[in-house]
Amino acid sequence: MSEYAPPPPPPEETGLAEELESYIQYEPASQGQRFVNWLVDNLLMRFGLSHVTTILVVYILRALFPEYIEGLNYRENTFDLFLIAYLIGIFNYVFYYTLCEKAFKGYTLGKLISGTRAIRNDGQELTFRDALLRSLSRVVPLEVLSGFGTPWHDRWTNTTVIKAR
Repeated sequence: MSEYAPPPPPPEETGLAEELESYIQYEPASQGQRFVNWLVDNLLMRFGLSHVTTILVVYILRALFPEYIEGLNYRENTFDLFLIAYLIGIFNYVFYYTLCEKAFKGYTLGKLISGTRAIRNDGQELTFRDALLRSLSRVVPLEVLSGFGTPWHDRWTNTTVIKAR
């Protein structure tokens, strides 16, 4: 009996698109552009999204825990109010950045205005996981101070912000 050995696989061929992609160079966003991104996105979150989210949270808490909401006093329950506001802020960061960066292919309102977008270091579009991890990285205390160099949310997730136009 003779044994049949399958033919060796053909040498890997790279398509033209793959070859060209290896030569594409992206220009990183400037510190000024990144600051505009941060400023516009934070203003939108703090004055737009936070307002809507707070109303929604109060409505839900009032429906589930009416006596607690009615008993809240700004002087006596400052920690409770601070904790609720802090959790709303974290939710807004994660929700806004994850949704925008995934659904709008790396853009947020700030990035759209400054002409930048977020991509993976390999040049590909952000996955949902990438967008979520970037968003979670932003809520690390003092992360905003890392913006003077390579921001932690870029470094930790192997992503970057580039000039799109």
